[in-house]
Amino acid sequence: MITVHHLEYSQSFRVLWLMEALGVPYTLKLYARDKTTNLAPADYKAISPLGTSPVITIGDMALSETNAIIDYILDMHDDGRLRPEKGNAAREDYLFWYHASQGSLMPMLTFEAVFGVLKKRVPALLRPLIKTVLGKAEDSFVKPRLKLLMDKAEADLSRHKWFAGDSLTAADIVMSYCMESAKSRGYVTEAHINCQRWLDQMHSDPAYQAAMAKDGKSTMVFSL
Repeated sequence: MITVHHLEYSQSFRVLWLMEALGVPYTLKLYARDKTTNLAPADYKAISPLGTSPVITIGDMALSETNAIIDYILDMHDDGRLRPEKGNAAREDYLFWYHASQGSLMPMLTFEAVFGVLKKRVPALLRPLIKTVLGKAEDSFVKPRLKLLMDKAEADLSRHKWFAGDSLTAADIVMSYCMESAKSRGYVTEAHINCQRWLDQMHSDPAYQAAMAKDGKSTMVFSL
């Protein structure tokens, strides 16, 4: 049986949602973040040495990285419902958003989060310089790229209910953390009516709600 090692306020919530959507049995082990560092605790790092989330185990096998985990689980349990197959009209949209979540959106969101931490934690003497340099990087690269991605999400969601057609797929599941983060940071605006609608329907999905109940937190998003 699959054991999902779930670090609070982390990307591993997406694996919980996936398991609930598939309706297959699994074991859940919850981990709280270290109260001093806000990072993964020692017993979590014993399973995932990098302390990254998510991670699953099956017997002695441990696997990390969100999309690797999701592909592994879908290979075991999906019948094509959550992963459109070759020839399906939704296949191209599925592939784009499934990989854009980790390949495009998460790096930009991570850059912004790390920049924010650096601005606060550098020595006071260096703070004005660091804020200027990182501010320029944000304004010239991070923010424009995030806006483009949210505008594409808005356009694609204007054409169909979910990111890859009119049914929930794994592309929606991996996009969930990114979209929640983007909204919390102001990139999903009132103008993004379809992105807002997508977030609302995600929150209303029975499998999402079941995962949230097991998670025990009010949000999947953690702020550095």
